[in-house]
Formats: sequence, structure tokens, C-alpha cells
Amino acid sequence: MSDRRTFLKLAAKTAAVTAASTMLPRFNIASAQSRPINIGFIPLTDCASVVMAQELGYFKKYGVTVNILKQASWANTRDGLLSGDLHAAHCLFSLPLSVYSGIGGPAGRELPIAMVINNNGQAITLENSFKAAGGDPKAAGEIIRKLIAQGKAPTFAMTFPGGTHDIWLRYWLAHAGVPQGKVGIITVPPPQMVANMKVGNMDGFCVGEPWGGVAVAQGIGFTHVTTQQMWRNHPEKALVLNKEFSARKDEVKAVMRAVLDASAWLDSLPNRRQAAKVISASRYVNAPADVIQDRLEGKYEMGGTIGTRQFLGDQMMFSRSGQTSMPRQAHAMWFLAQYARFGLIKQAPDYEAVADRLLMTDLYREVAKEAGLKLPTDDMAKIKTTLDGLTFDPRRPADFVRAHPVPV
Repeated sequence: MSDRRTFLKLAAKTAAVTAASTMLPRFNIASAQSRPINIGFIPLTDCASVVMAQELGYFKKYGVTVNILKQASWANTRDGLLSGDLHAAHCLFSLPLSVYSGIGGPAGRELPIAMVINNNGQAITLENSFKAAGGDPKAAGEIIRKLIAQGKAPTFAMTFPGGTHDIWLRYWLAHAGVPQGKVGIITVPPPQMVANMKVGNMDGFCVGEPWGGVAVAQGIGFTHVTTQQMWRNHPEKALVLNKEFSARKDEVKAVMRAVLDASAWLDSLPNRRQAAKVISASRYVNAPADVIQDRLEGKYEMGGTIGTRQFLGDQMMFSRSGQTSMPRQAHAMWFLAQYARFGLIKQAPDYEAVADRLLMTDLYREVAKEAGLKLPTDDMAKIKTTLDGLTFDPRRPADFVRAHPVPV
């Protein structure tokens, strides 16, 4: 009941935030009306704030004309942002970090992060031959190690090298005691995950909803662990910008205000039901509305031997009264540390410099103030992951890497 009360309190607060945001913005609307803005999205439930900002008229409210453009993959999204074909995108929080680090794109290229779009709501799905492991990563690790010893190493899919799903998958493998070089790790676009596992191309995958829920509904796999069970209220998707577009301040602020309004709207439970119907359409996510709605509401049929689990207040969250939205340096540094820990980069990065270069935290603070949102005070707070109880100190990232080697 405490989780339900927490969610209801958040819904009440976000309603107040929406009311407050109806005040006229302080930026120059006239200068933000000159050119259409192309915003990309991937067919995932967490595109909802961008889609609903369009559907509810919030972009128009702030004086910008926006084209919402469906993308086939995160690589396509990256290329569109780098070329300028996309001005902004619903994007993996760590994709700009991956590109800048040379893991998932041309090293040194900048894709600024304007704000975080959501927390939580991703999952690791395993095919049914692993169901004896239930929701226990250690038990899953035992099964995987036995398969490796038998010469039957499994293959797992994620969505983009160095992206959030890649890191959740590798983090889970490390906790399960599985050497990452002994299993297959492949890249598959989110909407293609279920079909690929159905034909046996991989044994499990990490992706955002609704594709974990769809796999359960179709009986081809089960939700082994959600990412909120790994790190409660972790950053997931972000509003990422083309570098040149990031200098068009009035337009960027208008887009941010619209997405903030939609985020607050989405954290009201009844509104989520409406959003599920809207984004389920073929032009958006193209998945069953009931599957989208259940997991948006925190009702998870996990499949396998686990049964039903209720998440309230730690399911996919879009606003949390503005606590979701600020891009935090500590979060960027955490992902960079995982790159070093998992051997995705050869040299330790300049953690603070990379975070400073890519996060538009000062602009977010300005927009949040205009929107009447309370600013979080945990920008450089320590992070304790739920899965393993490890604590990451952003002031000592290299110490974390040294203290927590991965199985080889």
C-alpha cells in the first residue's frame, strides 16, 4: 500500500506541475516559430512523452512546429542526429556517451543531452528453457556457465553498443558470474527483438517495453529481471540534440517545455491508459494497447515460474514532479565507468570533462525554473545499485572500476 500511496502522491504533484506550466514561457515564442523541428523516436513505450507532447498540442502551445519521425534503429537515430536530418530525438541516455567515446560512433562527436525522458521500464527477457532460474540472476548464471562448458554458449541481444540496454545486459552478466567474452552479444533493433527470439536467433534480450511484455504475452519468454530491480529510478531515455540545433536556444527550450508538460501528464495513472491507446497505433509503437497499459500501470505478468508482480512508483516514470528530468553528472559518470569496467574503452575517460561537455544541465535548470519545477540536489550523489548493493562514488569513478572487476 505504501507504494500505491507514493504513486498517488506523485500523480497529484504532477497535476500541480502541469497547472503551473500553463504560465507563459519566458523565451521568445516568435523566434521559435520559424522552422519545423524534426524529432525522432524508436517504437518503445518510453517514446510516450514525445508522442503525447505532439498529440496533446504541447509543442504548438510553446510555439514550435514539430515533425515526429519514426526511426528503424538506434544507429539510424544516431546518424540522423549527427547529420542534422534529426534536430532532436527520444534516445538512449548513454548513446551520446557511447558515440563520444568511440564505442557506438565517431569518437569525439557531440550529441548534447538536454533532459532525461524517463526512469525505469526496461527488462531482461529469457527464453523459456531458462525458466528454472526464475528471477534469480545467480541461478541464470549457473545455467549459462553449464551451457558454455558444453560448447553451447547462449547468445543475448541488446539494442546499441554502449547504450543503456547493452550496459544493463553486461551488468547482469557480471553479477551472474558470467564471462562476457564467452557468450554472444549481438545488436538487434527494439521492434525486432521478439521475432528474432521466436526463430532462435538469441536466447535472451534486454530492451525497453513493450517488447518484454509482448514476449510474455506470446509465450516465447519470461521477464527475468526488470531494470528498476537493478537500479531503482535509473536514467533511461533522454532528449538528445543535434549539436548545431542545440545552439537554437529558444526552440530547444520550447521543445523541452512541451516534453516536460507531457511527462507530468503521463505520471497520472488515468492518463497512462489514454496514452497506451494512442502510442499502440501502427504509426507509433505498433503493439497491443493492453500490454503497453499493464506495464505502464506497473502490472507485470512476468511469465515463466514467476507469476504476477506489481510495481508502483518504480515502474516507468516520466516526471516524478520533475525529479526524473534533470541530466545528472553522476549518472553520466556511472555509464562511463561501466565502459571502462567492461573493457569497451581502452583508456579511462576524463569523467568530469565528458559529462560537462555532453550534459546541458545549466539549460535544464533554466527551463525547470521557468516551469516552476523543483530542482534535484543529487547531481553528484553516490549511486547504489539495487541488484548487487554496489555503491558508485562519482568523485572516485576509477576506484569503482578497480574494485569491481568482471569475470573473465
